[in-house]
Order: sequence, then structure tokens, then C-alpha cells
Amino acid sequence: MDDQAKATRAPSISFEFFPPKTPAAALNLWRSVERLAPLGPKFVSVTYGAGGTTRERTLGAVAAIRERARLEVAGHLTCVGATRAETLAVARAYRAAGCARIVALRGDPPKDAGRFTPHPDGFASSLELIEALGREGGHHITVSAYPETHPEAASPQADIDMLKRKIDAGAADAITQFFFDNATFLRFRDACAKAGISATIMPGILPVENFEKMRRFAEGCGASVPDWMARAFANTAMLIVTGDAEQVQAKVAGYDFVEPVTYTRVAELLMQADLVIVY
Repeated sequence: MDDQAKATRAPSISFEFFPPKTPAAALNLWRSVERLAPLGPKFVSVTYGAGGTTRERTLGAVAAIRERARLEVAGHLTCVGATRAETLAVARAYRAAGCARIVALRGDPPKDAGRFTPHPDGFASSLELIEALGREGGHHITVSAYPETHPEAASPQADIDMLKRKIDAGAADAITQFFFDNATFLRFRDACAKAGISATIMPGILPVENFEKMRRFAEGCGASVPDWMARAFANTAMLIVTGDAEQVQAKVAGYDFVEPVTYTRVAELLMQADLVIVY
């Protein structure tokens, strides 16, 4: 936590962007950056698509945000569908664009590809990628962490052990998968500390724009959706269908719906975090 954050008890914050697919999406991305930049994020990051499909667009977005908004930017980097040389070339391109931060991930396989299969000449895991980036030097390496355990991990402890290996290999900090129960994150944080992990673990928060889309996303990455949250969205949806505008306004004002999701739960978490990632 920086000195200003310590003085005000306000955490640092970061935002994660998706690389644009179309000119219209690129314009929307830039409008979002312009609106969020005044909040003073510690850094922002730009993702890769599944299977590394947005590699060039990610690099372009990283360079543009860095040059035009003068924000510190982290580019995501995965092991999917590329040789070691190609992957490291992207890391060097990030650095050439003035972006030393890298979010190093194994990455998700392309759709319908089943389990991850490394490229014959590529990195077999995020750990191998982190080790290679560490040997190159000059990178601030951030890795992923899973408060509810990675879907492919043998056990919660095995998952934490893997996180420690990634930190020991050269990662500076970690960003968690999103979650909706603060206790889930806090238990994970304490388990990491018990395992000897002292690096900063940044909690990830996912603003919910479309509940059903979020639910499907959560199922794919092993994040649980609390019953109270499902009921809140279901109740609000029913009010909207019946056209009861006064009741809907009451829900959104913070009585049954937004208050537990946005204000109380997030505020409690922010007071205990040094830096929060908003997806």
C-alpha cells in the first residue's frame, strides 16, 4: 500500500480490460480508459483471448493505453498456441512499449479443445513461463491465484503450493479469481500466509452486469455464486418484469439488492486490501 493509501485507508485499485475486436469496441475501450484514469489506478491490465487468439490486439491495446493515457499497464501473457520464442517476443514487445508488468498465465485452451495441451515448442505451464521471464529480467511478474481452488488442482493445498512455487520462481504478486464471499478470500489469504507466501495477493472483483452470463462464467472457472446473490437478482428481475418501478428503485437504492453486493461486502473487503482488481 502506498503512503497516500495508508494515510487515507483507501486501497489502490486496478482495472482489467478486454482487447477490442472492432473499431467500435476500440472507441468504447478508449472512452472507458478516459473515464477510469482520473481514479488513479495503480495499473491497468489487458487480457488475452482464449487460446491466445487476441495476442496482436492485446499488444496494440497495451501500447495505446500506455502512450495515450500514460497509465502503468500490465499485458497478459499465456502459454497457449505459441512457441517459447514467440511468447518471449511478446514479453519483449510489452517492455519496448514501456510496459514492464506482465500477468503470466498458463491460459485457457481454445474452445472445444478440451484440456490444455502445450505447443510442442512452447511452455508447458505458467511456472515454466515465469522462470523464463525471471531469467530474462526486467519484468514485474504477476500471477493468478484461486481462493476457491483452480478447477484442475488436485486439492486446495496443492493449489496453494503451486502458487508458492510461482512466487519463489520470480513472481512479485498475485491477482485472484473473482469471488463473492469475503470470507472465502480471507481464508485463502490466511492459508497462503501459513504456507509462507508473503507476496501481495490482490483480490479480484467482478461487477455483475448480466447475472446469467456471470453465472456461466463462474461455473467455468470454479467460482461459487452465493444463494443470497441469486435470490437478489431473481427478485429484482421479477420486479422488473412486473413493471413495479417503485419497488425496483428501492432494490437498487440499497435495501435488498445493491447494498449487500456493492456497499457492505465490497467496503469490508476494501478496508482489508492493499490493492483491488476490478475485472
